[in-house]
Amino acid sequence: MAAALLGGVAGSPAAGQIDVAPTDRPTPVAAANQACLDCHGQPHIATLPPADRRLMVSDEVGVAHEGPPTRPGLYLDVAAVYRTSVHGGLTCVSCHLDGSELPHPARLEPARCDACHETEWRDYRSSVHAIGLDRGDANAATCSDCHGTHDMLSSRNVQSRTHKLQLPFTCAQCHTNPRMMEEGGVHQPLAAQQYIDSMHGRGLIEKGLIVAPSCNDCHGTHRILPSEDPMSTIHRDNVPATCGHCHVGVERIYEESIHGQLLAAGDERGPVCATCHSAHEIVHPADSAFKLRSDERCGQCHADRLARYRETFHGKAIALGRSAVAACYDCHGHHDIVGLDDPASRLVGERRVETCQQCHPDGGENFAAYIAHADHTDRENYPALYWTFVVMTALVIGTFTFFGVHTALWLARSSALYLRDPRAFRHQKLRAVRDDEQYVRFRPFERFLHGLVVSSFLLLVATGMPLKFFDTGWAQVMIDFMGGLEVAGALHRAGAIITFIYFALHLGSLALAAVRHRSRFRNPETKRFDLRQAWRVAFSPEMPLPTLTDVRDWWAHQKWFFGRGPRPQFDKWTYWEKFDYFAVFWGVAIIGLSGLVLWFPEAFTKVLPGWIINVAVIVHSDEALLAAGFIFTFHFFNVHFRPEKFPMDPVIFSGRISRAEMLHERKRWLDRLESEGRLDAVRVRDEWPHWKRVLHPLGFFAFGIGTLLLLLIFFAMGSRLLGGH
Repeated sequence: MAAALLGGVAGSPAAGQIDVAPTDRPTPVAAANQACLDCHGQPHIATLPPADRRLMVSDEVGVAHEGPPTRPGLYLDVAAVYRTSVHGGLTCVSCHLDGSELPHPARLEPARCDACHETEWRDYRSSVHAIGLDRGDANAATCSDCHGTHDMLSSRNVQSRTHKLQLPFTCAQCHTNPRMMEEGGVHQPLAAQQYIDSMHGRGLIEKGLIVAPSCNDCHGTHRILPSEDPMSTIHRDNVPATCGHCHVGVERIYEESIHGQLLAAGDERGPVCATCHSAHEIVHPADSAFKLRSDERCGQCHADRLARYRETFHGKAIALGRSAVAACYDCHGHHDIVGLDDPASRLVGERRVETCQQCHPDGGENFAAYIAHADHTDRENYPALYWTFVVMTALVIGTFTFFGVHTALWLARSSALYLRDPRAFRHQKLRAVRDDEQYVRFRPFERFLHGLVVSSFLLLVATGMPLKFFDTGWAQVMIDFMGGLEVAGALHRAGAIITFIYFALHLGSLALAAVRHRSRFRNPETKRFDLRQAWRVAFSPEMPLPTLTDVRDWWAHQKWFFGRGPRPQFDKWTYWEKFDYFAVFWGVAIIGLSGLVLWFPEAFTKVLPGWIINVAVIVHSDEALLAAGFIFTFHFFNVHFRPEKFPMDPVIFSGRISRAEMLHERKRWLDRLESEGRLDAVRVRDEWPHWKRVLHPLGFFAFGIGTLLLLLIFFAMGSRLLGGH
């Protein structure tokens, strides 16, 4: 039947015979294999249907024939494949033991390798692959899956599936298949791809460096054991020795480190090579990717230290993608880490200073005393930081509580007035805007300074808040948009310089005004400088300095909020505007001084202790949050958000205020100007209508940016308070 199926055509060699030249004499092996090749040497056996294939080894008729439609693997090209293989000198039945008699069974057992490769077979039988096969995992690797079948080459042949250069791809045939990995219970289904992209994989595959490890260098060849097996080369206790086959010097250093000593003592806390470098995603330690993930690796064991490290600039910068800052190992060491009580530690005595000077060459002993992992909530060990944090937190909460209640009451009262008579409310609002009789409230120089305040403040918040809320998604987006943390830092310092400039200009203008109008400080009778007279001028209604009148105005305002009194009338400066004014002085002093400490820490610690940097971080961060939150909520409400002014009061851009608005809110100022005969002197004579088209959009733009930043701050604070980060 087989001969009939495989019969040749006229003029061809005898049925089932391989064409051999007359001068060729078959070798004993070739002669022994001819019986197999009578069928398997014919190309069209690969395309026979199941029924015909069955009849080749059985005369049963009418029996259901199962199997794949075709079996390409049944055909063997002897000359091109088998004779060039490492087994080319063996007979077929050397491996296919149950195929020695013809017709052989319809389904042969898998080829047996143990007859020749006893040691390798014994190792394989104890491996994860054989264990998987025994428990019914049809996908578990067998000898042929790795070595091939009839085309098997020596492992020394660069084309061999098991040659070092080819082995990663051989293993990847299974270890890149998600379904197979899931069914096989493999814990690291992405291992093959991770290896190919790793430092080891690139060295071996891309550069052809056979000194780079391949899969079998770490996992073994045939005796691949699960990582939980104490005999496995990748068991955590054996990992240092496995890596030490190549990294001999590093292994010796590691064994003397505190990590190596913990491992040697059987302490499970002792990290091994894969703990820090990972198993398959190994990158070069000099690559930024390694440093950017190093804090997370160390934090697996040192979670408390990681939390405090991330409160420092170093930790936040690492989280935001800047690698040019100190990571854990830059201070503590790499493989040579020892305890802080060990004289060999990099953080003990003079060595601590030397460690800091690697990045901060001007840093001295005080600078090195900076507390890298300080806990500002620990009153016992860090009292200075604790009380700084308490005071700043109380200041933030107190300010927001006071003005939060104030804003809520104001909004409720204004809303009630609007709902009571919407038409009258809108009419008054339009009168204040459309009244042509207007007076100067802010001079051009004051408006210029406010422009500097707006630009610098928005710049400082936009570049500073991403660092404070580094653990939010929007922080990373903003930093990337600005071109990285280095650019953001440069812009932040530029904003600080602008702040110092406008503050100096304002102080200078006050001093110049005092000189020009020094006659006001003289006693009218003696014509000499009089301290009491100077005090009266300084605290006159023309100056934004607080007086007892402001307390009375505040109380009258509260009564109006509750409907217990008339709407109060104010002078040139209201009590909330005076608060805003002095908030700038406070902010520039507190934020500015702490910012300078952080900008020039080496210089300041030449005379101050190192923990002053820790204090500066707390003060700068919390005061900046207070300033941003206050400006973008309460200041915006007082000036823009409240119903009487919404959507924006342009007075700071135009510098002018209408008579209708003065009558409505600042009648005391209007009455004073009239009684002093100075009203005409402040009457508007500028060209604001020509500038309005330019400055109004700029004002709305700044207003919009501030509102967006406020929403991002609220989102970040809410996420932290709710435990999102």
